[in-house]
Amino acid sequence: MALTFDDLLSRARALPRGGRRAILGIAGSPGSGKSTLAERVVRELNGDGEPWVAHVPMDGFHLADVELDRLGRRDRKGAPDTFDAAGYAALLTRLREETYGDIVYAPGFERVLEQPIAGAVPVPPTARLVVTEGNYLLLDTGAWARVRSCLDEVWFCELDESERLRRLIARHEEFGKTHEEAVAWVMRSDQRNAELVAATRDRADLVVPVLDSWEPARSGARNRVDAGRRDDRGSRP
Repeated sequence: MALTFDDLLSRARALPRGGRRAILGIAGSPGSGKSTLAERVVRELNGDGEPWVAHVPMDGFHLADVELDRLGRRDRKGAPDTFDAAGYAALLTRLREETYGDIVYAPGFERVLEQPIAGAVPVPPTARLVVTEGNYLLLDTGAWARVRSCLDEVWFCELDESERLRRLIARHEEFGKTHEEAVAWVMRSDQRNAELVAATRDRADLVVPVLDSWEPARSGARNRVDAGRRDDRGSRP
């Protein structure tokens, strides 16, 4: 039987148990649609009532450009070692443990400045489910290996490869690259990262084939601090 969006909502809704907060991870290669899926899951579960689901993307844990310059990694922005993986794992641990205290603030990503912004994403103590998404949730090397144990369940977004590449190139063009620049970046940097992410697919609890019918039409207006759509011109977790 084909997986439906209602099936995903039911599965996510059932994750919080015994009064504790649960964390759902959504992984996938760049351009696979994981941010859009996360946003819709959060929106549909919250509905018009009191929000009980929060969205905390991995994007805010990009290292700042000044640090990438110091490390000599700016031309690989979006690779696993251009994020604060240990900081991300620490935040997920805190979100699991601090469920009845104060608001927990997570970093967001400012797409105009192309920089992480501290304290941009509030997670209230009333949030019983946190949805987080990014490329490397299932990576088992370095500090990334700490992330999986913080997640109750991980879904892996899978999209037709030609469509994924088309969307990724279009995204880079939208953020200012020429077509030639966008293609060069995608095939050099993004594709290397995509192959790394694809190798983690079998560690997911569920593989989600992304369908166009699950993706709402995008409006022209976007928030300056993006809590879960795109991160920068060079990459998108």
